[in-house]
Amino acid sequence: MANYSTNEFKSGLKIMLDGDPWAVVENEFVKPGKGQAFNRVKVRNLRTNRVLERTFKSGDTVEGADVVDVELQYLYNDGEYWHFMDPQSYEQLTADAAVVGDIAKWLKEEAICQVTLWNGVPLSVAAPNFVVMTIVETDPGVRGDTSGGGGKPATLETGAVVRVPLFVQNGEVIKVDTRTGEYVSRVKE
Repeated sequence: MANYSTNEFKSGLKIMLDGDPWAVVENEFVKPGKGQAFNRVKVRNLRTNRVLERTFKSGDTVEGADVVDVELQYLYNDGEYWHFMDPQSYEQLTADAAVVGDIAKWLKEEAICQVTLWNGVPLSVAAPNFVVMTIVETDPGVRGDTSGGGGKPATLETGAVVRVPLFVQNGEVIKVDTRTGEYVSRVKE
């Protein structure tokens, strides 16, 4: 794999440290008045999600991590594992709850997800930025009931709960931003 110099560090770069793949979260170049310049780097372990701050001397090189981001289709959850498939080769991969994490509530069958693989093993799963889902349960909106900000909770088909405007009813299809968990708009079918 390629080697990266400290002056090539940027947010999102994936490197190997101590035998594990890490992603650069922040990189700060420091040039003190006396002494050698260095980089103060905040890195996140892709396997454990632990964040560390490391310093590298200016000009040091680090090995790039052999991780691959692939688009996979979410198939189903069997209670313990989430199953994904490559739409081109039909090869299937499984990921456990630690890998899928909080985005499980945004995964709808047949959705295309971004999966990060290291040595063929899934490290993380990213949901699409926007998902279209059906509301299965929400209270009826009472006109003039805007004391709470003009919104109400709604449960979606995957079990996720989002705040929606008062005019949205049961059975309607809405678009949700998975990064913030907020209602975006209604969707016409």
